[in-house]
Amino acid sequence: MTTSPGSRGPGGGDAAAGLGSPEAAAAIRQALAPLLPGVTVEVAAELDSTNSELMRRARAGCAEPVLLAARRQTAGRGRLGRSWHGDPGGSLAFSLGLALAPADWSGLSLAVGVALAEALHPRIRLKWPNDLWLDGRKLGGILIETASAGGVAGAPRYAVIGAGINLARPAADGLATAPAWLGELLPVPAEPATVLLQLAPPLVQALQSFERAGFAAFRARFDARDALRGQSVVLSDGTAGVAAGTDEQGALLVHTAGAVKTVTSSEVSVRPAA
Repeated sequence: MTTSPGSRGPGGGDAAAGLGSPEAAAAIRQALAPLLPGVTVEVAAELDSTNSELMRRARAGCAEPVLLAARRQTAGRGRLGRSWHGDPGGSLAFSLGLALAPADWSGLSLAVGVALAEALHPRIRLKWPNDLWLDGRKLGGILIETASAGGVAGAPRYAVIGAGINLARPAADGLATAPAWLGELLPVPAEPATVLLQLAPPLVQALQSFERAGFAAFRARFDARDALRGQSVVLSDGTAGVAAGTDEQGALLVHTAGAVKTVTSSEVSVRPAA
């Protein structure tokens, strides 16, 4: 189901009609249109992955802004190739694709996390570099990928910003720590369409701000929600230390026995020490 850039829809409250309804997609597109002219909003009944679908389109030459959500993902994935599972109606999986040309891409996942967390609830914190946390448990994750916009070498990059958020209690089979879900914070069940309408405009605004000013515009806001700051952590190479926030580019600072270690998202996975 798709709403075209020229379609008209009712107000934002119609997102409650359900993620797969034309009214919900039209309401979301209407909220995004002033920020991102020409944007298309699509909701698929089933996809392997919203990120994978938009990356395929980008490599085939698509450079238009698209917000793509799926009611069910069969091969959702996160950072470092990890799988991400969500039940229909019990989770929200979506990706936003658009041309983006920041002077420095460093810290983009942190800026996206700030936008999502601030739009959702004051209690949600951020685990560097790409997770939303609630009370020490993972609530959602972010995956960012890029391709040459329009498939043309030297053109601005086409960024695909994907997010998966647990809305209802997810299965915890095989997990050392049970995940969190948004419904823990709300008096009524979280509806996918309503949450997407709540998140999409702040996300677009954050990306535009990042394009202009980089991570500097988000550093203090990330620090205010930093779930690792002051905690003992262990890096994937076995190095232990204490997390000490981020630098100007969004790299994680870890005080180790010998020095302050600067960690970039491509190098390590970070978990709190036991």
